[in-house]
Amino acid sequence: MASTAQLFITCLAEQFFPGVLKGMVGLLERLGVQVAFPQDQTCCGQPFFNSGSWTQARELARKWLRAFGETDGAIVSPSGSCVDMVRHHYPHLFPPGTPEHALAEATAARTFEVTQFLVNELKVTDVGARFPHKVTYHASCHLLRGLGAREEPKALLRKVQGLELVPLPNEETCCGFGGVFSVIYPEVSQAMMAAKIRAIEASGAEAVVACDAGCLMNLAGGLRKLRSPVRAMHLIEVLAADRGAP
Repeated sequence: MASTAQLFITCLAEQFFPGVLKGMVGLLERLGVQVAFPQDQTCCGQPFFNSGSWTQARELARKWLRAFGETDGAIVSPSGSCVDMVRHHYPHLFPPGTPEHALAEATAARTFEVTQFLVNELKVTDVGARFPHKVTYHASCHLLRGLGAREEPKALLRKVQGLELVPLPNEETCCGFGGVFSVIYPEVSQAMMAAKIRAIEASGAEAVVACDAGCLMNLAGGLRKLRSPVRAMHLIEVLAADRGAP
């Protein structure tokens, strides 16, 4: 079991989901992992990269690598989207053979989305959580397609005491957020989100769980507009529910 994890908090999580970050720290510490926090970390640069502004993305990548590159242990984040940026795109921002390229490759190799870190690195699926509710799972695009994490989140959910995991129709279909996609193509985005919301309500779940802040914001907004009682939750919020808590 890894003894140290560097917390990569991401922009959306810091601004809109601080409770998820606190829950992740508590969860990792509960599993015996010592959590560290690089103070100088910045945005990973993904919005610039996805918009084609590679020069600006490269500058943010340099700052991020300065913050994390010399740290010890795994780098763990509650966002498949941001981890995909670091793991698969950072090395392409710097010319092969340069020190920056070597640092990007080395740092990318020890950067993990939290569910993959728990299941594949720590070899843990039962984290001692209890959540007696009916839950369905939405597979976010970068986590699924970018990182290949199809089963890890569901393996963790299946081990939560009292939780009933119900299938989500078209589970792997995009919710319509897609970062800048939702801004550039709002009508398409809204139609995709509406289809996803219909599927969530058809599942009969009390909560829909996802692993990316952007998806959660989009799903929560769609559910709220319909005044649906279904909650949109980050998987960490479920896993942080300690089985021994009152």
